[in-house]
Amino acid sequence: MINKPFVKCRTLALAVVSVAALAGCDRLITPDFNTEVAELRGGAYTLDKTHASLLWKINHLGFSSYIGRFNDFDATLDFDPENVENSSLEVIINTESIDVNNPEFAEDLRGEDWFNVAAFPQAIYRTTRFVEAVDEDTFVFEGDLTLLGNTAPVTMTVDFNGGGRNFLTRRYTLGFEASAEFQRSDFGLDNMVTFGVGDDIELEVHVEFQEAQDE
Repeated sequence: MINKPFVKCRTLALAVVSVAALAGCDRLITPDFNTEVAELRGGAYTLDKTHASLLWKINHLGFSSYIGRFNDFDATLDFDPENVENSSLEVIINTESIDVNNPEFAEDLRGEDWFNVAAFPQAIYRTTRFVEAVDEDTFVFEGDLTLLGNTAPVTMTVDFNGGGRNFLTRRYTLGFEASAEFQRSDFGLDNMVTFGVGDDIELEVHVEFQEAQDE
């Protein structure tokens, strides 16, 4: 008869070994992956659209946070790891690609009362200055957001996840997350603010950038 404590110990040992093996595989898949910003590769980068998400959140009558996204956007990054303050980012969002998991309401949001995509098909964000380093991999930038033909400053916080050569694409890749908050009424997007639909917008970005290749 097998000793039950022995079986439990063996199961625990196998679990620990499995976790360690998976961590080791990650290092084998991306052996040069580095989380230290200063050690990352600088230069021009383009967005990997297949690994990019742009989410927004808004208070819905106090009941919940209503969450949507834009499915079509592009971005370019000029990255200087040794002097992050010299880095710059530009994002171009096709507002027609708005997605709220409700096709009928998404069509309403594309209309004149909301994003008016026929007249203003794009929203653009460009960084304008470096604000501060929060820690070794978190940085704050200020930029200009242009939406509905109006431009106003928006501060963005960027958290670098790291970089290395992606074994699938064989291209050097950077990954980071970013967040920002602003009031939509600053851009003329003020429909139903007085009826309890939130004015404050929270943006959440998850992206991978690939090192630009010469044409």
